[in-house]
Amino acid sequence: MSLAQPQRLTCLFFSPTGGTRELALSVGRALAGELGLGAPISDSFTTPRQRERDRHFSADDLVVVASPTYAGRVPNKILPDWRRALDGGGARALALVTFGNRSFDSSLAELVSVLEEAGFCVAGAAAIPTRHAFADIGLEHPTRADDDAIKELVRGAAAAVRGLRTLDASAVGLGAVGPYYVPLGLDGAPAKFLRALPVTDLGRCDRCGICAAACPMGTIPAQDPTAAAGVCIKCQACVRLCPQRAKSFTDAAFLSHRAYLERNYRRTAEPLVVTG
Repeated sequence: MSLAQPQRLTCLFFSPTGGTRELALSVGRALAGELGLGAPISDSFTTPRQRERDRHFSADDLVVVASPTYAGRVPNKILPDWRRALDGGGARALALVTFGNRSFDSSLAELVSVLEEAGFCVAGAAAIPTRHAFADIGLEHPTRADDDAIKELVRGAAAAVRGLRTLDASAVGLGAVGPYYVPLGLDGAPAKFLRALPVTDLGRCDRCGICAAACPMGTIPAQDPTAAAGVCIKCQACVRLCPQRAKSFTDAAFLSHRAYLERNYRRTAEPLVVTG
């Protein structure tokens, strides 16, 4: 595939609580500065409506594609949308995953694979630890190591783009995509909370609708934001964004897994950066 120097940069991200978006845009701005490009285009792939539109790119594009890690992988309910919507058309890309201080497991390898299958030429990839979505771990991020990793990613990716180099995922040890992480409870047994839904404190909720607008699965209806039905990916957008603190999760298995993470993953996770 013939490579060219990009003329524009887009940051495309799935980011329910905003952390992955913030990181993608930070990387995008720094990379645009390194390459002399204009300000990056911000493109959210988060809500159902935002994911409806296909994204077509060409060799004139450089795209930072960013996703959080759920259960050690790209979020499984969003993966089909990534595969359907993306058309790389020979564009250069950076694969960026965040993870909540436990492990990114296979998420980075999976995102790189998705991008390559969609016709992107991947110039670099990184897994950056962040605060966990629902457990009180990773609160120290971003650390100096995280900041240094992002600088390394930007420098390496810019050099790869200028040198028309692509990432050899197998050579840098990303490996094959493994199974999903099985969440555990405090007793060490699998914690089964797939059907858990957010609950609403009716005394606090003022029906503002922020949670319904933010929900990436459309689980919270706009006409009654105190309710929830259907698929919930436990992203915590409704919990984090509610100005009245009216949303929470009370499922016993979910709470046991949260406690398990807080007991076992208080060490500071390290980032990973690979470039072409």
